[in-house]
Amino acid sequence: MRIFLSVIIEAVFLIILLFTYCEFLIYYIVQIQCGWPELDSLKADPNITSSLDEHLKVVILADIHLLGSRHGHWFDKLRREWQMYRAFQTALTIHKPEVVFVLGDLLDEGSFCSDKEFDYYVDRFNSLFGVPDDVYLYMVVGNHDIGFHYAVQKHRKQRFDTAFNTSGVQLLTLKGSHFVLVNSIALEGDGCSFCYSAEVQLAEISKKLLCTEKHCDLKANRLEKYSRPILMQHYPLFRESDEQCDDFDSAPMPQKRERFREKWECLSKEATYQLLKQIKPRLVLSGHTHHGCTRNLALGNGIEITMPSFSWRNKNNPNYALVRLRF
Repeated sequence: MRIFLSVIIEAVFLIILLFTYCEFLIYYIVQIQCGWPELDSLKADPNITSSLDEHLKVVILADIHLLGSRHGHWFDKLRREWQMYRAFQTALTIHKPEVVFVLGDLLDEGSFCSDKEFDYYVDRFNSLFGVPDDVYLYMVVGNHDIGFHYAVQKHRKQRFDTAFNTSGVQLLTLKGSHFVLVNSIALEGDGCSFCYSAEVQLAEISKKLLCTEKHCDLKANRLEKYSRPILMQHYPLFRESDEQCDDFDSAPMPQKRERFREKWECLSKEATYQLLKQIKPRLVLSGHTHHGCTRNLALGNGIEITMPSFSWRNKNNPNYALVRLRF
């Protein structure tokens, strides 16, 4: 009897130990191996003259897809949310970022859920992805949050903007680095109400950046200091497919070769060149495809990084980005 009891106790202890390792410790063991990238002075913006000791630490996520009531089993939802919660909170503990950006598709059913369920969505997001008071958290909207362009309803867009403090286009300056956050669903070019508003905001921000760069006399329309901004949006810039993407977390074959449809899997050519001409970004960060991709910009000197999904439901190797910026 004692031997049997001893075996039971050992088995229970091993199960608890295994559970603790798989559901808690493993997140620290894996993520502690990640570190902030070293700044390369050869790639520095010449307009930024600060020392290498001054920098901004940023964490980037994309495509969280918190499940709603219609898609996915309850246990699947519970499991995925626990994984994302543990991964994100561990990242905050280890890396201690100053800013976190989420590049759209926070919700999976935001484009058609009721107001009551949307409020529940917001509470869950704040619970899972809460940050300390000294960390900034910013979001851009994705198609699963409010719908693709022609399915967007004014009320759904307004409730997302209100809940997550977003708008058509935003200009943020954090420690001297400029960020332009864009609602890429509004770049349809058809003159719709929220498209027109975004185009006006984009033109105003472009004018302010240009005025700062050229040291114009209109001080009210200038930033304190110019540096090429970082463009952040949900849709990637126009590309024909992911075939040229060779990141470790890029799309698998044959999915890589699937052709992208403009305004569905990526921005249109017209919207892409409009953004690149107006904003002149040094870096573009996007999501939407659920797979990683790094490529040179079609116009100007810079790169675009498409972030993979942060959810295990969408990708077997989800991850996030650690970005360190000089200012």
